[in-house]
Amino acid sequence: MASCVSGTEAAIRAAACRDGEAAAHLKLISVFVIFLTSVFGISAPVLLARYFHGKPLYDKAILVIKCFAAGVILSTSLVHVLPEAFESLADCQVSSRHPWRDFPFAGLVTMIGAITALLVDLTASEHMGHGGGGGGGGGMEYIPVAAAVGGLEMKEGKFGADLEIQENSEEEKVRMKQRLVSQVLEIGIIFHSVIIGVTMGMSQNQCTIRPLVAALSFHQIFEGLGLGGCIAQAGFKAGTLVYMCLMFAVTTPLGIILGMMIFAATGYDDNNPNALIMEGLLGSLSSGILIYMALVDLIALDFFHNKMLTTTGESGSRLKKLCFVALVLGSASMSLLALWA
Repeated sequence: MASCVSGTEAAIRAAACRDGEAAAHLKLISVFVIFLTSVFGISAPVLLARYFHGKPLYDKAILVIKCFAAGVILSTSLVHVLPEAFESLADCQVSSRHPWRDFPFAGLVTMIGAITALLVDLTASEHMGHGGGGGGGGGMEYIPVAAAVGGLEMKEGKFGADLEIQENSEEEKVRMKQRLVSQVLEIGIIFHSVIIGVTMGMSQNQCTIRPLVAALSFHQIFEGLGLGGCIAQAGFKAGTLVYMCLMFAVTTPLGIILGMMIFAATGYDDNNPNALIMEGLLGSLSSGILIYMALVDLIALDFFHNKMLTTTGESGSRLKKLCFVALVLGSASMSLLALWA
C-alpha cells in the first residue's frame, strides 16, 4: 500500500505550486481553449463526410475515418480512463478505508459498464426486430448506403419493388444501429469529459494545470475525431448533429466550471477522498462502456461484417489494410498523449 506521507522536498514544491488565484486564471483560459479544440475535433470528420457525400469515395472515406475513430476510442478507454480509475481508487486515502481496501471495485464497475452497454445494445436490437448486438446475427448485415441505393435502378416490376422495399428496410436498420452506437459512445465520452473537467476545476495546483491545458486540448481533438467519425456515418438530421457536437464541446468546459464551484462550496480539492472515489467509479463505468463499444460495435462490426472489407480481391484487401493502418494510427496517437494527459 502506498504511503500517504509525502517527502519534505515534495511537500515544499507542492506548497509553492498551490496558488488559488493563478490556478483560477489558468482554468478560465482553459475553458475557452478546450471548447475551441473540442469544436474543431468533433466537427472535422463531420465536415469531411459532408464534403465527400455523393462522391465515389464517400463510403470508403467514411469507413477509414470510422476505423481511426475506433482506435482513438479503444485507446481512450484502455490507456487513459481505466488506469486513472484504478489509480484514484488505489490512492492511499481511499485504499486504506473499508470497503475500498477489500475489493477491486474499479474492475467490477468496468465490467458493469460493459454489460450495461451490451444490455442497451440487445434491447435496441430487439426493438429493431432482429437479434444480436454486433451485426452478425439475426440477419442484420452492414450494407454501405451507396451500394444499397446504387442497385435500385436495375430493378423492374413487382420483384424489383419488393427488393427495393427490402433493401430500404435493411438500410434503415443499419442507420438505426449506427445512431445507437454514436449515442452510447457519446454517453461514455461525456462521463469521461465530466471527470476530466471536474478534476481540473477542483485542482489548486498551477504547476499541474499549466501543462494540462495544452495536453487536454490535443486530447479533446483526438477524442472529438473519434466521436465525430462515428456521428458522421450515422446520418443524423442537422439539428441532432449540431446538438451532439455541441454536447461534446461544452462538457469538459462545464466540468471545469462545476469543479471550481464544488471547491468554492466545499473546499474539496482533487485529492479529497470522496472526490477520488467518485472519479474512480465514474471512470470505471465510462471505461467499460467505451471498451465494449470500441471492440464490439466499431472494430468487430466493420472488420468482420462490412461488405467492403469482407469482399475478396485486390480492392478489398487494399481497403482492409488501409483501415487497419487507420485503426493503429488512431490508437497510437491517443496512446502517445498519455505521456502528458
